[in-house]
Amino acid sequence: MKLSFLQKDACIAIGLMSGTSADGIDAAVVELRGCGTDTRVRQLGFITLPFSDEARQKILQVAGGAPLDSREICLLNFYLGDLSADACLEACRAAGIQPGDVDFVGSHGQTIWHEPVGADYLGRKVRATLQIGEPSLIAERLGCPVVSDFRVRDMAAGGLGAPLVPYTEYLLYREEHRTVALQNIGGIGNITVLPAGGALADTLAFDTGPGNMVIDALAARVTNGALRYDDGGKLARQGQVSAELLRYLVDSDDYLQLAPPKTTGREHYSAAFADALWRKGEELGLTGYDKIATATAFTAESIRLAVEHHCPQKPERLIVGGGGSHNPVLMELLQAGLPGCEVVTNEALGLDSDAKEAVAFAILANEMLHGRCNNAPSATGAAHPVVMGKLSL
Repeated sequence: MKLSFLQKDACIAIGLMSGTSADGIDAAVVELRGCGTDTRVRQLGFITLPFSDEARQKILQVAGGAPLDSREICLLNFYLGDLSADACLEACRAAGIQPGDVDFVGSHGQTIWHEPVGADYLGRKVRATLQIGEPSLIAERLGCPVVSDFRVRDMAAGGLGAPLVPYTEYLLYREEHRTVALQNIGGIGNITVLPAGGALADTLAFDTGPGNMVIDALAARVTNGALRYDDGGKLARQGQVSAELLRYLVDSDDYLQLAPPKTTGREHYSAAFADALWRKGEELGLTGYDKIATATAFTAESIRLAVEHHCPQKPERLIVGGGGSHNPVLMELLQAGLPGCEVVTNEALGLDSDAKEAVAFAILANEMLHGRCNNAPSATGAAHPVVMGKLSL
């Protein structure tokens, strides 16, 4: 299979993303022109293919460190690869194009473990990450190249393998005369700061702490599993933020004190973290709604602290994306905590918060196919720029 499409004025690509919330697979169809700082993107379609309750539970089990044998991880890898192909085909229908029109796919896959700092293993300090969702199944069913497994090359160069989206944010969002920050609130929160007129090497990015992950766990608990998340912040609205519980969360969370580069995930903000929050709330006599309200405030506070303590260039505008951007309670807390900064959503700029990360992996795949380095060492801590991604033809 030749990559002759790279000579076209415009390519059609699909970006796939499945995040730490494990809600489903996001698929964005885009038209891409050029590469590097000449990249131009037009979104043609976007869908989310939700995971079944059984699939989501299985993903959360393995991502939470539950023991699964090699057979089950193997089966889950191919299962998610097949679902990823389904998501691509559904996205094509939404965009009004045929699968044969797609030139390539960029697939992040589903992270089931991320160990960026390293663990003692067989006499060595081993740093590792694993994303699954077999790309060969996507390539076979779509009939086009698939770029996947992005994080490992950055880690091989000494980076944390995260965050990866800052590279694409630099290409698309930088401004000459204003410092702009982009805050994604998925399962985990992450921020990218683009200093006014700065180069890629000036870009700062890191995980701020919890996004929706802890809130989601509490929402499921309060509603006895009826809800996976706090839709529109309606549960938090029914409670009161506990200053004492909030202080306890901030003071006991060592991650918030770490200096960038840094990254975190379900390994830290796990079910055990949510359970500890719940127990502390019980000791304080809080209702379930109070606990959700306080967890929501904790996400906002972790972002405020990240800006205050770890961002030398304070943003004049914060663009919020991800599922958390649809939570008005969280957005209000963010604006209150950052009074000198304009806090807006991608939608306010005519963009799509939900599709943003999926679009990013289409762009990262485009850079890889052009042989261009596509990590941001200033964000990941890698020793040098590298070309991330593996190609399935």
